[in-house]
Amino acid sequence: MKIEFIASMAVITPDTATSARLYRDALGLPLAAAEGDDYLHSEDIPGARHFGVWPLRQAAQACFGTETWPDDRPVPQASVEFEVADEEAVQSAIDELRDAGFDVLHNARTEPWGQVVARLQSPEGAVVGISLAPWLH
Repeated sequence: MKIEFIASMAVITPDTATSARLYRDALGLPLAAAEGDDYLHSEDIPGARHFGVWPLRQAAQACFGTETWPDDRPVPQASVEFEVADEEAVQSAIDELRDAGFDVLHNARTEPWGQVVARLQSPEGAVVGISLAPWLH
């Protein structure tokens, strides 16, 4: 597998409003959310392609299709996504990681916003994505 760059870094929060007090209000990061969504994010922070404050319920939905994180898994506090060259490389990379014994959460799939991503949970409990975000290429 060939990682091209870090596509995204996000903290995962059970309380977006409280996290926004630190990241947006105190640190002054230019975070915004789409109307009706509480995922705060920015592509305008120097040195980062994407930074987000991801609600835990949205992480649970993305990984498991449920509104709550499963009790039998460590609750993640962060997410990082590593970008690969093309769509086929996403599934190939997650297969390689599964074969190496890592805890894969789901295979490659296309999200509604057009990103192809597969996710696993790291030994530390972080959500790790292998992705292709076409707008970053």
